Amino acid sequence: MRTCTSLQVGEPTHDALMSVPQRITVVTLGSRSVPALRAFYRAVGWDENDGSDDNYVSFTMGSLRLALYPLDLLGREAAPEDATVAADAWNGVTLRVNVATRDEVDSAFAGAVASGARAVEPPGERSWGGYSGYFADPEGHRWEIAWAPWLTTFA
Repeated sequence: MRTCTSLQVGEPTHDALMSVPQRITVVTLGSRSVPALRAFYRAVGWDENDGSDDNYVSFTMGSLRLALYPLDLLGREAAPEDATVAADAWNGVTLRVNVATRDEVDSAFAGAVASGARAVEPPGERSWGGYSGYFADPEGHRWEIAWAPWLTTFA
C-alpha cells in the first residue's frame, strides 16, 4: 500500500485509513419518473423489495441492489455542483459500497480522497436514515460510501 505525502500536519497517513472495500452493493439510477420506471421493471417481471414506494424502489439482484430514486434528489447529494444533468456532466448514476459502521464510512471516504478522489459531498446523515458520503473518481464517476443500519450483509 502506498503512503500519501501531501497530508497536512495532524492528518492520518494513508496507511491509517480504511481502503474502500472492493464491492458494489447498490447501483442507483436517478429517475425522472420513479413511478414510470418502477412500473417498467415490475412489468419485466422483477420483484421489488419491501418498503419500496413511488419515491424509492429497490430490486435485489443476487448480491446487488438496483435502486430507483428521483434524479433531482439524488443530484442534490451526488452532484450538488451540477445545476442540471448535461451531456458533459454527471450521468445520474451512483455506485454504492456499504460498510458495517458509521466510522468505516468516514475512514473509507478519507482513504478514497487521499488516493486521488474528489470529495463531492462529505459524509453526513441522510434523509433515508443512513450515513454516507460521495466522491468522484478521476473520471467523475460518483461513488457513495454508506452505512445503512438495517443492512447487515455486504456480499
